[in-house]
Amino acid sequence: MPKDAPQTIFLADYTPFTHRVERAHLTFRLAPGATRVISRIDFAPNPDSGGGPFFLHGEKLALIEAKIDGAPVTPEITETGLTCAVPDGPFTWEAEVEISPQSNTALEGLYMSNGMYCTQCEAEGFRKITYYPDRPDVMAPFTVRIESDLPVLLSNGNPTGRGEGWAEWTDPWPKPAYLFALVAGELVNHPDRFTTRSGREVELNIWVREGDLHKCAFGMDALKRSMTWDEQVYGREYDLDVFNIVAVDDFNMGAMENKGLNIFNSSAVLASPETATDANFERIESIIAHEYFHNWTGNRITCRDWFQLCLKEGLTVFRDQHFSGDERSAAVQRINDVLALRARQFREDNGPLAHPVRPESFVEINNFYTATVYEKGAEVIGMLKRLVGDEAYFKALDLYFTRHDGQACTIEDWLKVFEDTTGRELSQFKRWYSQAGTPRLDVHEAWSPGMAGKAAGTYTLTLRQNTPPTPGQPDKAPLVIPVAVGLLDKDGTEVVPTRVLEMTDVTQSFAFDGLETRPVPSILRGFSAPVILTRKPDRTELAFLLAHDTDPFNRWEAGRTLAKDVLVRMIAEDAAPSPAYLVALEQMAQDSDLDPAFRALALGLPSQDDMAQTLFDSGHTPDPTRIRRAIRALGQAIADHAGSTFSDLYDEMTVPGPYLPDAEGAGRRALRQAALGFLTLEDEGARARAQFDAADNMTEQLGALVALLHIDAAEEQLSAFRHQWQRDRLVMDKWFGLQASMAPPEKAANVTRRLSEDADFDWKNPNRFRAVLGGLAANAAGFHHPSGDSYALFTDWLIRLDPLNPQTTARMTTAFETWKRYDADRQEMIRENLERLAAVPDLSRDTTEMVGRILSA
Repeated sequence: MPKDAPQTIFLADYTPFTHRVERAHLTFRLAPGATRVISRIDFAPNPDSGGGPFFLHGEKLALIEAKIDGAPVTPEITETGLTCAVPDGPFTWEAEVEISPQSNTALEGLYMSNGMYCTQCEAEGFRKITYYPDRPDVMAPFTVRIESDLPVLLSNGNPTGRGEGWAEWTDPWPKPAYLFALVAGELVNHPDRFTTRSGREVELNIWVREGDLHKCAFGMDALKRSMTWDEQVYGREYDLDVFNIVAVDDFNMGAMENKGLNIFNSSAVLASPETATDANFERIESIIAHEYFHNWTGNRITCRDWFQLCLKEGLTVFRDQHFSGDERSAAVQRINDVLALRARQFREDNGPLAHPVRPESFVEINNFYTATVYEKGAEVIGMLKRLVGDEAYFKALDLYFTRHDGQACTIEDWLKVFEDTTGRELSQFKRWYSQAGTPRLDVHEAWSPGMAGKAAGTYTLTLRQNTPPTPGQPDKAPLVIPVAVGLLDKDGTEVVPTRVLEMTDVTQSFAFDGLETRPVPSILRGFSAPVILTRKPDRTELAFLLAHDTDPFNRWEAGRTLAKDVLVRMIAEDAAPSPAYLVALEQMAQDSDLDPAFRALALGLPSQDDMAQTLFDSGHTPDPTRIRRAIRALGQAIADHAGSTFSDLYDEMTVPGPYLPDAEGAGRRALRQAALGFLTLEDEGARARAQFDAADNMTEQLGALVALLHIDAAEEQLSAFRHQWQRDRLVMDKWFGLQASMAPPEKAANVTRRLSEDADFDWKNPNRFRAVLGGLAANAAGFHHPSGDSYALFTDWLIRLDPLNPQTTARMTTAFETWKRYDADRQEMIRENLERLAAVPDLSRDTTEMVGRILSA
């Protein structure tokens, strides 16, 4: 079979497929090492196509036979698919192939997880199941017959037949192959029902292994709340008779929105108070909502091609963020969203992996399931909504669903509905989809007091935007940037409520008239655009905003900026922590009018990676060891200054009664945990040990363990934790991950090596691999230890994993994406390891592309 060289795919080269698929019928005869897949597909010429050879994707398939209209044919087969002469008119293609699910360690296509058959077809996994036009713009209704002696046989759509050893499913809604799903195994279900607003009854199930049934109730509740929210807020009703979720242990992603049969990483759906933390519950709620919302924004309306991935992912992330904000705290949700954006997407946007929200080209599409597509894609939706207003936004969405239902669409289709409903011209706004990089926003202020006899003055803000060069895009055009601004007077009264300034030029001025005194500005309220605000307010102004700003996000931002300012001076100048900062932080912590969850976030110090980027942006070469030392010293100073406050908070925030994963209880526990972290620095872990022993829920047990690990005094508790939870694979992921991520820098490589040699370390399981090696990468001072031991160990494991699971390997190479911000010695060691990885014979296309892009920095 000829070997095809990896090719770069370009957005500009898109052409429609030569044929339409009228209907697809698949039969699966399941066997671990020799599954037979029999396909019968009705094709018709596509009048919108420019013609060309008939080509079907297919990889790692053993073709048994192929027929056209019942007559045998002999296609030409390559490593990536087949071509065949076909009739001019409609015809039926039939093929039988053999595949081996049990040897499919890449976890793409049809594979096995602990005796269960399952699939993952997004983005291009279906081509590992049978020959088919595996592209998102080819949509068809599917009928699937599964033959097996396993008791549970599931696929997309509605069940339409069942007998001894077989089951049939029919999905009436046309879908692309990436949404195909099949599951077969010995499973049990947690059932429920949902009545849609039009009165239709929908059967709901979460399918799990026998021992996990008690962990399904929260996931089911989250699903039903998501269904209700989508009806009430977006007017979208579920459209099948059945909605199934399956929990799978071996899964490269969080979850997958296959039509009517969502497949979830077990960690993203299973939860009980004893085994899951508040953060786990919140993540599960968000992911279940996200995958359910895809039913309309992704399934009913899908992407024309993979360059349009943000069309479904950015919009659906935006929707799940707002769902979570409505279910919990909108202010806290917004802060958490921005924390994630800055930690992942800003890092990506400012390095060698930067790419537009809609890329122009790719080699391996799996490498573009990125924070830029998801999180920045959501921010672009948020800006559009902010610019047109809520009413116009929902009017445009109604038109989008009506106009494009059942279609595979583009960003142009999406923006056109807004132009048609609002009359706005959005060609400049579209640059957010085509330009990479994070814009910088400079601010200049001017105050003109009133003239004699005229009390009112004018405050003028002059804004200037600049987006630095990114790979392949040296020059940037100005963007449309909505800048939400409010003005406060000297006693904290809001004299100008939030106003959205629409910036379209490189430099633009905005005047606020009729002011009695010079105001204090609150700029970029609610983080109204994904930009870096380069304005440097003095510490007095930041303390004022921390105490008085009426915008919750900017109040938190002021405290965060103060903390960064303190840390930069501690790192770069060996300065002592600012007393004013310590006082302001304690006052905020004591403010009982503030949401406990908000106070917990405000007490959190910037991460080591965040400080490394902050130092780099300000012209310093970050030293991870000094950064870690400064953050710990600041934490100690806060503990010394406000110990009695934290002691009081720890007692006050006790949550009475049985554990509930609700927003109020989670917020109180979060603030209590923040207090415990500081108290542990004062009492050498006495409270943390007592909490660990008394805890009746994972949030408090794990929180105590984290506090003890922070002072390197958790040996006894680690042993007890393992003894208690060694039979629970998801809890043990926490045990592995905490040790790797919190090991002292000089021990990080050895701790990780010891964990990787542990009998319970299953390196072929993505969750366990990410817990250990991802934990090491997250341990900034340990990963970047001057010895280079962690770099070498990490690379050794990537080399070992790549032949089995290229997708996970490629994603984990991003640990090296910031290498150019460090000193010459560290850069040289990272380069050597990247080149060692790149030189591996038969390195996967996924990893080859990522390493090449990182090395190109």
